[in-house]
Amino acid sequence: MKHSLRALLALILLAALTAAGCGGSDDDDGDATAASGTAAATQAADEGAGAPEKITIAYQAIPNGDLIVKHEGWLEEAFPETEIEWKIFDSGGSVIEAVAANSIDIGLAGSSPVSRGLSTGIAFQVPWIFDVIGEAEALVVRDDIASVADLKGRKIAAPLASTTHYSLLAAIEEAGLAPGDVDIIDAEPDEIYAAWSRGDIDGAYVWNPNLARIVDEGGKIILTSAEMAEKGKTTYDLALVTDDFANEYPDAVTEWVRQQDRAVALLNDDPQAAAEAIAAELNLTAEEVLPQIEGLIYLSAAEQAGPDYLGGKLAQDLFATAEFNQQVGEIPEVRPEADYAKAVNPTFAEQAAG
Repeated sequence: MKHSLRALLALILLAALTAAGCGGSDDDDGDATAASGTAAATQAADEGAGAPEKITIAYQAIPNGDLIVKHEGWLEEAFPETEIEWKIFDSGGSVIEAVAANSIDIGLAGSSPVSRGLSTGIAFQVPWIFDVIGEAEALVVRDDIASVADLKGRKIAAPLASTTHYSLLAAIEEAGLAPGDVDIIDAEPDEIYAAWSRGDIDGAYVWNPNLARIVDEGGKIILTSAEMAEKGKTTYDLALVTDDFANEYPDAVTEWVRQQDRAVALLNDDPQAAAEAIAAELNLTAEEVLPQIEGLIYLSAAEQAGPDYLGGKLAQDLFATAEFNQQVGEIPEVRPEADYAKAVNPTFAEQAAG
């Protein structure tokens, strides 16, 4: 579903002001990583992990550890008495809406929609970084476009309020263009691929697997999010958990992080096995997924808990993202920097790493 920016912000703000409570509704080969994860899951089951009867999780078709956890059933293993409902979303903006409406407990969204959500006052915490985005998100265009400056007057698609939308706006500004100089089309990733195939758009800033599909059909990459990160515009795929859920079930959040950390270990130690699990979720082959996972950086719980990520810099990046979005007219206001720092919670990663 597409929304205008004004309608999206109004919906999020209204839901944030009226919603209350926390909603809930949707093998490896025996190596050291698996053994460690299984032991953790057994311990969680023995202790009950302080889990509710049901946990509702919003996920996206992004080649990272979340799909491994889902495919392998590690949460179901860790919480045998809890129903785990997985609900797929097309983009982070829709996930933020679901958080505001209290229809999910835990979700995945990019750093730009997370920053937007915090700017509107929605109550949630960031306990985990699924990945630091690199070449897995990119600006892909037709052959006659050679640079960002050539986007003037062209139709370029990106999901509204997503990390790619943020990166696209930043790239346009850096090229000396105004946002209005480019006809930015709001579309979800699958819609973007379909529009490209029909010849309806001149390019898109999008992520895998649709990025890879467009490249396979002749698209040319002229800018990646790895390059934007080098210019100070780092983007992430982040986890968010509602305040209500985190406060009532902190042990469950820690166990959820522990299973995500298990997936990161598989991604870094055995990319082939990780690719096979992800491929099964994306209806691709492992050979197709392997280059896609190389475009993302996966961090362990111990790495994330430090000052370079959950322990400090991530909050600074979220605040800087909010400032930029306000500067280009994408959000009406920015909250105090302390609000963004308060939302980023390294405690769960610290406990999972310990």
